[in-house]
Parts: sequence; structure tokens; C-alpha cells
Amino acid sequence: MNVFTERVIRIIQEIPAGHVMTYGQVAAAAGSPRGARQVVRVLHSMSAKYKLPWHRIINAQGGISAPADAEGKGLHQRELLELEGVTFSIDGKIDLTEYRWFPLDTEEG
Repeated sequence: MNVFTERVIRIIQEIPAGHVMTYGQVAAAAGSPRGARQVVRVLHSMSAKYKLPWHRIINAQGGISAPADAEGKGLHQRELLELEGVTFSIDGKIDLTEYRWFPLDTEEG
């Protein structure tokens, strides 16, 4: 496993309940500011194996990237976040100023 992937896994595992990070934010914190698509790949292929809280990763606009599909995956993500106390606006967005989490070693704000 490469260093970037290891960092992505560690960062995602550290996101506390009730908080979120964006794909790009995780990539930047892991050392590759343009690596958001690689974060998607890690989530897709390694969430189960590493028990990643995949539902805490959202898009840069504060929304769920994948709309609810036939299996209800997008809806499931929203439900998991709401169970952790995250609220959504009427247009389905999360207030990043309230819920965004910054890892201590990559503090941005």
C-alpha cells in the first residue's frame, strides 16, 4: 500500500462522529491536494476492510455526492450522518463551518 493511501485511511478513521471532511480536504491532508478522485477509490475499495466511516466524506459544496440509488445508498449516508447529529439544510447541504473537521496535524482553519 502506498503512503498516500495509508494516510487517507488514517485520516478517515480519525474523523469523529458528528463531523465531516470533503474528498479534496482528505486528499490535501494526505499530501495530494489534487487527489480527491483517489480518495473516492480508497473509499470504494477499502471501506469495509478498514471499517472506514465512509459516510463522513462529502463533496466540497457540503452535499452527498451520490444521490440515493436503487439500493438507497445516498439516503443511507444522510441517515447515518443525521444519527450522529449532523443537520442538513432544506437544499440537502451540510453547513461546513459547523461540521467540517480538521485533523490536528493539518489544521486549516
